[in-house]
Amino acid sequence: MIKKIRIMHILPALGPGGAEKLVVELIKALDRQVFESTIVSLYPEAGYKLEKDLKDNKHCVYYLNKHLGLDPSIITKIYRLINTYDPHVVHTHLYVLRYALLPVILCHVPACVHTVHNIAQKEVDRIGKIVHWIAFRYGRVIPVSISQEVKNSVRSIYGQNIYTPVIYNGIYTEHFIKIDTHKIPRMRNDLVLLHIGRFAPQKNHALLIEAFSLAVKEFPKLQLWLVGDGPLKDSIRSLVNRKKLEEKIYFLGIRSDVPELMSQADSFILSSNWEGVPLSVLEALAAGVPVICTAVGGVRELIDDGVEGILVPPNNPMALSKGILFLAKDLCLRQRMGRAGRKKAIERFDISRTAIEYESLYIRILDKQGLI
Repeated sequence: MIKKIRIMHILPALGPGGAEKLVVELIKALDRQVFESTIVSLYPEAGYKLEKDLKDNKHCVYYLNKHLGLDPSIITKIYRLINTYDPHVVHTHLYVLRYALLPVILCHVPACVHTVHNIAQKEVDRIGKIVHWIAFRYGRVIPVSISQEVKNSVRSIYGQNIYTPVIYNGIYTEHFIKIDTHKIPRMRNDLVLLHIGRFAPQKNHALLIEAFSLAVKEFPKLQLWLVGDGPLKDSIRSLVNRKKLEEKIYFLGIRSDVPELMSQADSFILSSNWEGVPLSVLEALAAGVPVICTAVGGVRELIDDGVEGILVPPNNPMALSKGILFLAKDLCLRQRMGRAGRKKAIERFDISRTAIEYESLYIRILDKQGLI
């Protein structure tokens, strides 16, 4: 019988993305009396905060030094690691199944779980979809959906009979509840909108800038803070310059002080074209910050329109602008939504609940095989 369940998480890297943050926080929240976790990063160590967090918590991390593009040598490296570590569960994330599936099968790993971090249509490319179709149908890999919307997308792509339990993402809500420091000066009368997200097509920063430019004409005391980096950052900066909004929109880069930034925001805004369950929205809820979001993907399962925030149609700058103004003009509404959001985050989206549900899933799978 198993004395301690060994989990091996495999993901591309340990950068600042939501999936990476979820993995690290999940590992830290698992019961270490029952579970032993190790992490495999395909790419080399890069000095990110998440890497330091894992070291500080004495979790073992392996870096496979993947080359850019398709790198078949990673399959061999994963095979050797699995043979050495002998995990009871391999838990994969993002696109790594194309490298991990064959080693998992050849090494007869008792259980393999794959978290689908986005809607299935957007999670992986065409080759990835083929690998996932094989893995979920014939490879005994269980896809975990992070929302009902993601579950629907998994079944629409890989088959209506696919078993895909729903486990919502979680965060350490306590990190956002009591924040005393204020690291960024702001004008007393300005109202701050905060956006956190990679500068990539999914997040649709161009829509956000267009909506903000409309709103600020009617409510000049607005500021917009943009947290993140990515390939479209320069083009969005150029758009801001063309609209002459340089004194209203601030590019803050990648930050490690998100709770402090949340504590200074009056509203959180998300303008995405698609989403799974964005951690940034959960963080805003926990911080007591009302949200304005496009009604896409799992976002609709996090926010009750008019209760914790405002949902607007995607790709509609006028609707997003109206949402901004609706909250900007009503302090009492912002406070009421903030209280409701914090209550929901604590009750439904704390990482402890997410960890318990993954623990139960791991145990159920292994129990069916008579290993527990």
